[in-house]
Amino acid sequence: MFDAAVAAADPETCLPAHLPAAPSGRTLVVGAGKASAAMARVVERSWAGDLSGLVVTRYGHAVPCARIEIVEAAHPVPDENGLMAATRILEMVRGLRPDDLVICLISGGGSALLTLPADGLTLADKQAVNRALLRSGATISEMNCVRKHLSAIKGGRLAAAASPARVVSLLISDVPGDDPAVIASGPTVADPTTYADALAVLRKYDIAEPAAVLSHLEKGRDETPDQGDSRLAGASAILVATPQDSLEAAAAVARRAGVTPVILSDRIEGEAAEVAKVHAAIARQIAAHGQPAAAPAVILSGGETTVTVRGGGRGGRNAEFLLSLAVALEGAEKIHAIACDTDGIDGMEDNAGALIGPDIWHRAAAAGIDLKARLADNDAYGVFAALDSLVTTGPTLTNVNDFRAILVEKPG
Repeated sequence: MFDAAVAAADPETCLPAHLPAAPSGRTLVVGAGKASAAMARVVERSWAGDLSGLVVTRYGHAVPCARIEIVEAAHPVPDENGLMAATRILEMVRGLRPDDLVICLISGGGSALLTLPADGLTLADKQAVNRALLRSGATISEMNCVRKHLSAIKGGRLAAAASPARVVSLLISDVPGDDPAVIASGPTVADPTTYADALAVLRKYDIAEPAAVLSHLEKGRDETPDQGDSRLAGASAILVATPQDSLEAAAAVARRAGVTPVILSDRIEGEAAEVAKVHAAIARQIAAHGQPAAAPAVILSGGETTVTVRGGGRGGRNAEFLLSLAVALEGAEKIHAIACDTDGIDGMEDNAGALIGPDIWHRAAAAGIDLKARLADNDAYGVFAALDSLVTTGPTLTNVNDFRAILVEKPG
């Protein structure tokens, strides 16, 4: 099911049908995200006319392209490579004409990769805010609201710079709700948020440094382009792959195996450990009462959970979810689960996620592992590494966010 979910969002499969017609002028390809290089390769293979451009992707996610330059940079905390790539992309789109076309390839991770601090801010300022937000438990929408208002390229500013050229953005969504203004902080679409909204996010999570960031938001100069901005009149955005598409693909695999799929939602948010408790309760309801479906059944869900880091361990949000699920299930029989990030990277680790089965409590005890203590220390990675239960795929070159499947076998 996980393989099917990833395959449904493969740029080779989902992108070609959405390519725009060739313009009478130039065609320039720009973009950012974990899937952007793979998306660029598909555009190159499908495009007969002249083509040039630059996209920035995460280290380890590049693929060979002949006409579109690929730059690798850091994620989730931006680095100098991302800064230089963003500077070049913004310069590339300036001075275009109405008969030119910009194809913008956007996918999850683009917000950190396409980093260009607003006037008066530095890369170090943005790095500090990113680190604080990542540890705070803020949602992706909240983080990207802040990022847009600290940027010279996000929140519609890239499309504004490309005006009067036509801008067609092809997006692989990694955000709950699939809002183009949130995906990679919406560099080519109107921004409904404000400086005041961004400031409220930092105050909500008690983030008071760096001082330059707070000052910039408080001044609120040069607001991001909104829906009525004439510079965005020639810009459009097309979703080419979504989390729901991937959940439906996984559900089809389950049905072929004679298992009833129960898709909870493609937009689940909240603390990973708490979300896991709800999933565990639903799994137990299926096992005990056949509700909302009789076993064999599989619970499927997507979205993006968060982890408020309080311990000193390692682990991304999918591993955290799975460890909390294991604790909540207490070794319940005939229940198995997988939780993985579809980009192949769970947080900042080297795994996509992990797997558990009914035997996890016995295996942990035999290895001298206290599951509850490890959960309190946010050390899910350490648990699953010790139990040889990590799922390691390497970069998948796409990203529709978290994938969770909990299989409840038929009794007997």
